[in-house]
Amino acid sequence: MAVFLLVAVGLLVAPVCFAYDKDSEEGERPERLIEMAAEYPGVEVPAEEDVTMDLIFHNKGRSDENVSVRVVSVPDGWEARVKTYRYTVTGVHVAGGDDKTLTFEAEPGEGVKPGSYAFRIEAQTVDQTVTVSVTKKVEGEKKESKGVKLNTSYPVLQGPSDAKFEFSLEVDSKLGEDAVFDLFAQGPEDWDVNFKPAYEDKYISSLRLKANQSKTVAVEVKPAMFAEAGEYPLTVRVSSGDAKGEAELQVVLTGTYKLDAGTPSGLLSLDARQGKPANMSVYVKNTGSATNHDIKFMSFKPENWKVEFKPEKLAALEAGDLKQVEVTITPHEEALVGDYSVGLDVQGEKASKTLEFRVSVRASTAWGWIGIGIIVGVIAGLIALFRWLGRR
Repeated sequence: MAVFLLVAVGLLVAPVCFAYDKDSEEGERPERLIEMAAEYPGVEVPAEEDVTMDLIFHNKGRSDENVSVRVVSVPDGWEARVKTYRYTVTGVHVAGGDDKTLTFEAEPGEGVKPGSYAFRIEAQTVDQTVTVSVTKKVEGEKKESKGVKLNTSYPVLQGPSDAKFEFSLEVDSKLGEDAVFDLFAQGPEDWDVNFKPAYEDKYISSLRLKANQSKTVAVEVKPAMFAEAGEYPLTVRVSSGDAKGEAELQVVLTGTYKLDAGTPSGLLSLDARQGKPANMSVYVKNTGSATNHDIKFMSFKPENWKVEFKPEKLAALEAGDLKQVEVTITPHEEALVGDYSVGLDVQGEKASKTLEFRVSVRASTAWGWIGIGIIVGVIAGLIALFRWLGRR
C-alpha cells in the first residue's frame, strides 16, 4: 500500500494587473506576465522521506515583479515551507524576461499514515494552478534522517576522468541546541573525497551548527588515476549523537581527452623552394581514454603561403588510435631565401595539440643555372679580352 500526496500550487492575482496588450506588435513581450510551474507533476517517495521539489517562476513580461508566496493549506501531521537553498521565504523578485526558482519542502510527522494528502501554495501573480502528485511508498528501505537534513541542488556531476568534482551540500540542523556534526564520505576505491567550507580551500572533518542553523559545505571528489568512464555513486553522512543524515551523490566520468601529434622522424624542420610544394607526414594519436570526435587542422603561416592537409579532418579517433596526415606547404613565389615558422594546430573535441615547424626556403635551381651561366660568360669575356690585347 502506498501513500499518495497531492500538492496543489496556485497563483492568484487581479487579472487586470497582468493583462496582455493586444495592440503590441507580434513577438513583443507583454508589459506584465508571470507564470509558475512545478518541477515535477508527480513523484513517488519512500515512507518517512521528505518531499522536495522546485517551484519555477517565469517572468515573460517586460516589467520586474515582486511575487509573494505562502503555503495556505497543510495536512495534519505535516510541516511545509517554501525556501531558498538556506532560508524560508515569503516572496521572490523576478526580473523581466528572467526565471527564478524556489524550493517547496514538506516533512511528514511520525504519526502520518498511508493515505492521500493535499497542500496548497498561493502566490500573488496571474491566475494559474499547478497540480503536483507525490506517491509515498510503504515498501522499501527507510533512509535514516533524524535531527539533521542534507540538501544538494546538483547530486550528479559529469566530466572527464582527470577532473576534480565539487558538490555543494547544505547541512540543515533540526536540533534545538548547538551541536558538532561529524562528516563522513564513502566513495569508490582509491578515490579522494574531502569536505571543505564553502569558498575555502582547507579540509574539514566536522561542522559546528547552532540550534536550527544550516551551513553549506563543499564535497571535493578526485577520481582514481586510472578510473574508467562510467557512473560512480558516493554516500555522504553527517552525525551528532542520535542526529543522523545521509545524501547520495554520483559522478559520471566521460574519460580523458588528450591528443598527441608529431612527425615519424621527430624532426620539425623542412626544406622548400619558392613557389614549389613541399610534403611531410604528421601523425595524430589519441592518448586519452575517451573517443575524440571531429578533429580539425589549422595552420599559422606567412602571408601568401599555402598549407594543405590530406585528409582535411578526422571524424573520430578512438582511444589509443593513431592516424597519418599528409601536409603540403607551398612558400610564396617571391619569398626571400631564409628560415620561416609555420604552426600546425590539431583541434579535437575537448583537446588540442600545436606543432611549430621551421621551413627553410632555398633559391630556385633555375636561378642557380642562370648564375653559373653569367659566371661562365664573364670568364669567357675576360679570356677573349686578354687575347686581343696580347696581339697588339
